[in-house]
Amino acid sequence: MPLHKTIEPNPTTRILIWHITESFQELNQGILLKEKSRERMLGMQSEIHQRGFLSIRYLLKELGYADEDLSYDSNGKPYLRDGMHISITHSFQFAGIVVSDRAFGIDIEMQREKIKKIANKFLGEGKEFEENKDDVHRLTLIWGAKEAIYKIAPPVGLSFKNHIRIHFEEANIHKLNGKVNFKNEVTDYVLEGAEFEGFTCVYGTFAI
Repeated sequence: MPLHKTIEPNPTTRILIWHITESFQELNQGILLKEKSRERMLGMQSEIHQRGFLSIRYLLKELGYADEDLSYDSNGKPYLRDGMHISITHSFQFAGIVVSDRAFGIDIEMQREKIKKIANKFLGEGKEFEENKDDVHRLTLIWGAKEAIYKIAPPVGLSFKNHIRIHFEEANIHKLNGKVNFKNEVTDYVLEGAEFEGFTCVYGTFAI
């Protein structure tokens, strides 16, 4: 099975990334799904989404979990029965999870030129926009970072463009800092990025 990458940012956090090369039939044979999960999967219109859904269950299995250990709250945020935090992502032929004793977010995105056309919709006005608007790699890292932050604690009304700012560390653009300024509260985040096979993965948590 194609476990593509394992990352351990700290002793209590594991990130697993799966390269989805199997067919739906191959993936479906090896995983036991609870009825609610199977109904959800079969309701997906795209087979690539179904394969991503099943790949997440294989990643859970790598960490000793089963589908029955995973649930979703009323906002669609995943959680594990044992109280560990989990974040989930999949994009085309890659899927990923992060499991930790602290809140983490993860996002995988395909690097595509068309992200330049929507840069003004998620970049903040001024410096964030002007410094990054023409660079696909930086734009994809910023988008992934904002998605990862949003997955940690998605308050109603939070805007990527207006409330979240991302800054690259000067020596390494794969190390990022995030700041959310929302409803008179400021929260800082630390994030890291990785690029592989035309995809970008960003994961992060609250700054300590």
